[in-house]
Amino acid sequence: MTAERFFTHPLGIMISAVLATFLWGSAFPFIKLSYKLLDIQSNEIGEQILFAGYRFFLASMLIYLFFYLVKKDMRFKRRTFQPILKIGFFQTFLQYVLFYVGLSLSTGIQGSIIAGTTSFFQMLLAHFMYTDDQMNRRKIIGLIAGFSGVIVVNLTKGDFQLDIGFGEILLLLAMFSGGLGNILAKEGAKKMEIPYLTSYQMLIGSLGLLVIGILQVGFFPFSFHLTSFFILLYLALLSAAGFILWNNVMKYNQVGKVSIYLFLVPVFGVFLSALILGEELHLFVLLGLVLVTSGIWIINRK
Repeated sequence: MTAERFFTHPLGIMISAVLATFLWGSAFPFIKLSYKLLDIQSNEIGEQILFAGYRFFLASMLIYLFFYLVKKDMRFKRRTFQPILKIGFFQTFLQYVLFYVGLSLSTGIQGSIIAGTTSFFQMLLAHFMYTDDQMNRRKIIGLIAGFSGVIVVNLTKGDFQLDIGFGEILLLLAMFSGGLGNILAKEGAKKMEIPYLTSYQMLIGSLGLLVIGILQVGFFPFSFHLTSFFILLYLALLSAAGFILWNNVMKYNQVGKVSIYLFLVPVFGVFLSALILGEELHLFVLLGLVLVTSGIWIINRK
């Protein structure tokens, strides 16, 4: 079975998108564990950005090494520099700088809910960029169902007050940047292999994160031991696998058809945090999962 046939088959789309969002959702508890082990506080933005730089740099190297060993041509091609630079800037660098700064200035519950808006931005961008991927009533209903699921999942985290400040604006910009980066990756994938595109965009994005982090806190302010190193390695692996799967899903399908799956990320994040960190798991998580699944079904049903 060819890659295109797999990633356009309904079952292939579902397996790939759910696995990618599951991997990204698992990042939440493992990032929390890393921060605890490395003594990174919630207000230490420089350390957080530097750690993200480590993660994505390592992810880019793992992708490069794996596909180099299986005889893929991974040599950098000068003609791809401009699109790779754009993708890396929006999909990795800008998204995560805005995300970490915004999260430090926002409440936990509002940050978690706003982090679920990438689907909306992707579908909105697709509406204006692709004539065959317009918003319609079914997509709007699916988006409402999916976003409602994200809100329900986060209701247990504290009192929600609709207060849009500077932190919330930065988080919205971060999600817009991520959505735009995913669209740019879809366009770039028309001329580049997915492993090549993903590896180099992560490399460029991570170098920007590393520069900011190093200027803030130095090159190596952390005391790694075996557990924290293997968690970093897992975070890099999930980033590599998640982005390769998602960029393939985006490459072969309409944006509006697959973006709804991104609402699963915070649902998986809350569920896995309860499983791994022992955080309390409420029935709201199951209700949220039902709502998100309903949104996926509404948008993708024939």
